[in-house]
Amino acid sequence: MATESEYSSLFELVKALTELPGPIGHEQPVNDFLQDRWLSRTERVWQTPVGNLFAFVGGKGPRLLIGGHADEICLMVKSITDDGFLHLSIWNADREGRPPKWLFPIGQRALVVGPARPVYGIFATGTGHAASQAQREKPRPDWNDIFVDLGLRSRAEVAARGVRVGHRVIWNPATQRLGDAFIVGKAMDNRAALAIMTALLDALDPAALAYELYFASTVLEETGLEGAHSVAREEEFDQAIALDVGLAGDIPTVDLLDVPVRLGDGPVVVHQDSEIHYSRAISNRLIAVAEREAIPIQHAVFQRYASDGAAFIRQGVPTALLAFPTRYTHSPFETVHENDLTLTVRLLKAYVQTDPSTLPH
Repeated sequence: MATESEYSSLFELVKALTELPGPIGHEQPVNDFLQDRWLSRTERVWQTPVGNLFAFVGGKGPRLLIGGHADEICLMVKSITDDGFLHLSIWNADREGRPPKWLFPIGQRALVVGPARPVYGIFATGTGHAASQAQREKPRPDWNDIFVDLGLRSRAEVAARGVRVGHRVIWNPATQRLGDAFIVGKAMDNRAALAIMTALLDALDPAALAYELYFASTVLEETGLEGAHSVAREEEFDQAIALDVGLAGDIPTVDLLDVPVRLGDGPVVVHQDSEIHYSRAISNRLIAVAEREAIPIQHAVFQRYASDGAAFIRQGVPTALLAFPTRYTHSPFETVHENDLTLTVRLLKAYVQTDPSTLPH
């Protein structure tokens, strides 16, 4: 189990990163935060024209990349009413023509990202006494049933705040502890991975590295792994470990037969997802290191899921996917467990300090 001090430092990192606004295409605040944190602990940090952030940590040996994405899901302003309300569309292809059943914005605090100054509001819909009978009986809302109330009274007032069509809108809850060791908030997907990488950097002795180690914080993952697709064109790597959320089956309405992953039981080696089969060799090396270090791990195959790792493999870089169990993904209340995050740091530290010639091939 993790120590109290490990929990404290990781929680503060997760809180700082998840509360940053960094929707798709606006990841700069996240990567600026990381650049400031990584600069004094690495040999070099740089950003690419696409927006990916790289760091050369140090070491000699095979070139290993550890990567996670910086962007978070968002909604888009598609129109503004005469009365100053924002109507929305989804961040990717609208295949259903209405909000997915799993999308939960209503009642959440909203933040419009794009204007020079933050513009806050709430995600709203007709409720209570004012809802019509037709609205009450509607099995699912349409996009135009959901809107953002900025507390303004006209299109002109909205324009005066700098808000326009095309701006991103994110839900904006505070990140907080839940129970003894859970953390709940937005953007655990995938800022918790970036917190893990930063904690790993704090724990590493570059002189002990068995690899030439690089980090990457990628952009545009949520719309099709676009940032990751450019990584192998920007730098050459011998292998990679993608870090991302792992689906969890330990809640009501989700069957552990389909998703045999529990929060608190350790990091997850993902063998296959909807996009790709991950490197058996690198996965086996992670498993061997975990067994040697007595670090509990879980195993999974995920459907309706993809990660930057698929893009790395398609660019010719053998890649494993290491995940941390996460409840309620793509929601304002994504939930992780501090023990899983800490154990992921420990596993990665042991891995990058282990001579690869001593591990399975």
